[in-house]
Parts: sequence; structure tokens; C-alpha cells
Amino acid sequence: MEITSGPPPACLADYAGLARTVLPPDVWDYLDGGSGAEVTLGGNRSALDRVGVLPRVLTGVTAPRLRTRLLGRDYAMPVGVAPMAYQRLVHPDGEPALATAAREAGVPYLASVLGSTPIEQVTATGADVWFQLYWLRHRSVVSDLLARVRAAGCRALVVTVDVPVLGRRLRDLRNAFRLPPELVPANLPGGRDDLAHGGTPGVTPLSASHDAAFTPALTWADLRWLRERWELPLVVKGILDPADAVRAVDVGAQAVVVSNHGGRQLDGAPASATMLPEVVAAVGGRCEVLLDSGIRGGVDVLRALAMGADGALVGRPMLWALAVGGRRSAGAALTLLADELRDALALAGCADPAAARALRTVQVG
Repeated sequence: MEITSGPPPACLADYAGLARTVLPPDVWDYLDGGSGAEVTLGGNRSALDRVGVLPRVLTGVTAPRLRTRLLGRDYAMPVGVAPMAYQRLVHPDGEPALATAAREAGVPYLASVLGSTPIEQVTATGADVWFQLYWLRHRSVVSDLLARVRAAGCRALVVTVDVPVLGRRLRDLRNAFRLPPELVPANLPGGRDDLAHGGTPGVTPLSASHDAAFTPALTWADLRWLRERWELPLVVKGILDPADAVRAVDVGAQAVVVSNHGGRQLDGAPASATMLPEVVAAVGGRCEVLLDSGIRGGVDVLRALAMGADGALVGRPMLWALAVGGRRSAGAALTLLADELRDALALAGCADPAAARALRTVQVG
């Protein structure tokens, strides 16, 4: 069910309340929840709220420009749609609808290896697609998938490195959450995955499915092997320790994503925003840095830029908007985010994202 009446959302958070009214409770918990006691999940938001941005005055800025450059390509704003699995779970149009909204907004769309729509149908929307990869158990299967992704026209490869095993997500355990039978991981060999639809006491079906398909033994040698076989930009997602960021650059990454997986992996890990300045300092301009986890509006993007990031990834709010009204609502959410960022830049005295990266930040509260 889509919401077609009522006043339009005034901020991205408004989509959350609307999405909760149209999604089944267990699906809402799957989207909204984190791992363990959800300390890290909550910490992402509180850490961003503690970042105070020092605005500059009398700069003469009247109409900030949002355009930016990421991985050698121009985009309408320093934002990408984060990779998120099984988007048909929240709306039947799923990944192609959200990718189309990203294309219309002029931002990159990061397609999950666990997408519920084949990657070829996602790139057919004309979106600028970066493909997110979990490491499959056999290198030969990884090689085959790389060839498929390259042939589909993906612009970059995003390797997620913070999921050796799936985090223990208590809401999903309590709800005995499982995927509906018609939903399959369309980019994996064979497509179907009966483990994701079954049930084992004390283990969520998604966790059992993940453990069967992906290896926990990913190493820097694997990443180096991948770099040698992928000629387009390589992004490493799931970095928190600055030393890991440096090592990723040494292996050949063009960008790192500072991320704790939206609070869905190690509960007790620091907030992504807390570690961002240290990662930026450690890489010293040798690669681009993106912030993921907790982004909820234009001011958060400004905060990320002011702390040194080149851009930010927005995740859950895009699924909320997709659930509420498909491509139309997802597009409206990205337009709203652009409006918020433009206002935030103007209020901070910044003509563009580059100027925002020169701002100072302080800890407040």
C-alpha cells in the first residue's frame, strides 16, 4: 500500500513515520533495527547531533552550488544512495525504482549484491551504478560476478569488509523474520536461496543464508587479488580504524567509506562520524572518503563535509521513501535532501561543497 494523500514530508524523518504505517511490523523492524542492544545504532545519530558546524558570515553567498566530483565523475550533489538488500521487500518496484530516482536526482546508486532485481535491470534504468560486493566463498564465482557486473555497465566496485558474519539482530530473532518466498538474491549464482526463507532455532534465516554464501575469511590478499582484476574505481566500505583506511589505499582503493553498517554489525563499535576525522587525516588526500551510517538530512551532509568527507551515503531514509510511494516518493526525498543541503550551505556561508570542507567543527552538548 502506498500513501497518496496528506501533506508532503517536510524532512526525511517524516518518511519514517509514514513507512511504518504501510510496512508489516517485522519488515519495519528489519529495516529499522540494529545489532545487539542497538548501542551503535543510536550512537550514529547522537554523534552526528554533537557535531557543531561553525558558519562563516559575510561571504556574499546567495545561491550555493551542489555539484561535486566523486570517483572522477560529476554528480548533482555529494550524496550517494547506500547499498541496501532486497528492496522489493518494501515496494514491488524495488531496486529499479530507487535507481531511477537516483538517476533523476543526478547521484550515484549503489546496488547491493543481495539485490532482489538482477543488476542488468538496475543498470538499464540509466542510473550511475556502483556495485556493492560481499566476498563469495569461491574466487571463481567472484570472477564470474565481476564479469557480469562489468558487462552490465557498473561504474565502480564497492567491497563491504565489515561483515565476516552477520551481526546478531535481536529484533529479527524475536520476530523469526524471514524473506517471503518470492524474494530472491537475484545477483547470486542460481538466484534462489532457500535458507533465507527457512528457519533454524536461534539463527535468523538471513544469517544462515549469509554464512552459506559468503566467506568470513576475507583478507588483504583477497582485496589485492580483486584490485588486479578490476580496472575501474575500487571502494572499500566498512572502515573505522584509520590504519585500515591507509592499508586500503595502499592496496589500490580510490575511496573508503567510513561506516559501521548502520549499527547492524558490531554493537559497541564507535559511531562512523566519530571516526571520520581520524580517517580523513590518516589517508591525507590519497583517496576520497565517504561517510555512511546515520545520515538523515542536508545538515548531516554538511557536517560530513566539514569533517573532511568528500560526500555521504544515505540509506534507511531512501527505503522509507520507497516504501511510502515508490519511485515518486524516493525522488521527492532526494529533492528534499538537495534543498536541505542547499539551505545548509547558504547558512554556513559556503558557495559549494569544497567550501564546506574548509569549515571548522566543534563538539557540542
